[in-house]
Amino acid sequence: MKKSLVLAMAMALGVTASAYAANPFSDVPAGHWAYDAVNKLAAAGVVDGYPDGTYGGDKLMTRYEMAQIVAKAMAKGANVDKLAAEFADELDSLGVRVANLEKKADNVKITGQFRASYKDLSGDVDGDSAALRSRLWVTGQINEDWTYTGMFQNTQDISNESGDDDVKLNRAYVEGRVGGLDVTAGRWDEVTFTGNVLDSYLDGVKVSYGDKVKVFGLAAKGASHNNDNVDYLLDSEDRLYVAGVTADMGAVDAYAAYFKTDSSVGAPYAAAGDVLDKEIWNVGVSYNFAPDFTLAAEYMRGDKDYFDTDKDGWYADLAWKGASADEPGSYGLHVGYFDQSANAYLSPTTDGFVAGTWDKNDVFEVGSDVFRTGYKGWNVGASYAFAKNIVGVVNYYDFESKEGGIDAETIFSELYFTF
Repeated sequence: MKKSLVLAMAMALGVTASAYAANPFSDVPAGHWAYDAVNKLAAAGVVDGYPDGTYGGDKLMTRYEMAQIVAKAMAKGANVDKLAAEFADELDSLGVRVANLEKKADNVKITGQFRASYKDLSGDVDGDSAALRSRLWVTGQINEDWTYTGMFQNTQDISNESGDDDVKLNRAYVEGRVGGLDVTAGRWDEVTFTGNVLDSYLDGVKVSYGDKVKVFGLAAKGASHNNDNVDYLLDSEDRLYVAGVTADMGAVDAYAAYFKTDSSVGAPYAAAGDVLDKEIWNVGVSYNFAPDFTLAAEYMRGDKDYFDTDKDGWYADLAWKGASADEPGSYGLHVGYFDQSANAYLSPTTDGFVAGTWDKNDVFEVGSDVFRTGYKGWNVGASYAFAKNIVGVVNYYDFESKEGGIDAETIFSELYFTF
């Protein structure tokens, strides 16, 4: 055994020099560089030596013999993860499972993302903003079936002199299996399908079953929208329920869902004091009809007619390729159209300007009308991977309000660094 391996394994066992008998092997005398380490290994029962009372440290050792020593060290609780991975095949032949040990070695992982963004508004609404956002994900393996995920987020507004910022634990949830069910519980970012109905942090429980065809349901209360940290379920008694089904049919993916809010007041209408109990149905499909091309469409319909506007909405998007963080030089383009009634969404995904959509304290007034009835318009975007883990994204949105004809044009540019 090499000098470094002997010393490292002895240290991993964590026993003191007084815990073993002196000079167990005739060929390892006191004063030898390996004396203390070999004595520790012998006292712990990891090495036995040869029948003639020698250690045989100068002899070549087979991989199988080394695996036997590693197995004994593992049984004694020594931290020999790297050796266990190296001799995994031999350990398997000895009936020693390495998979759990390897999971334990990488039990907690930290990954991150940094984003710099700039938004420019024009049309009936003028303004610009810039922000820096940092996210750190902490993931931990609880056991073979359960994991934990947490995410800390810091957002710094660099549009003003004060540079306002905050740090929040935006995600903290466990995922696992109970029987044949997949379970998520805690606070997570629920992006249901395209996010055109719901993209929000929720506190609750989600259960799903199936593989190619999957059914799911969730019950939760609102946490905060991923862009503006705003609750749309304001009271502790308010609830959101969602049930749906997805189908993976190769080139075609399809889905349908039912959303119900049990809320007295919620964004975007808190300032107006409107009642927001809602029931919404949506169906959608995406079709990879040619290499690198995907066409997606979605229809939504609500049961209420707040603001005397439409009950339904729809969305379509055509995408070509797409930038990938692990493929420098990769790129993509897409173009989409939205016709979204506020009666047919809860907290939608869009970086276009939709004043009042998820601000619970204010409904932004433009002239004599408000931009709160929903929105319609189109957007076009591009993405490009400048280098590994560095991706840029630019989107242009041309929206107007469903009622009042208020126009808002948005250019939203982002640069992502992942690590």
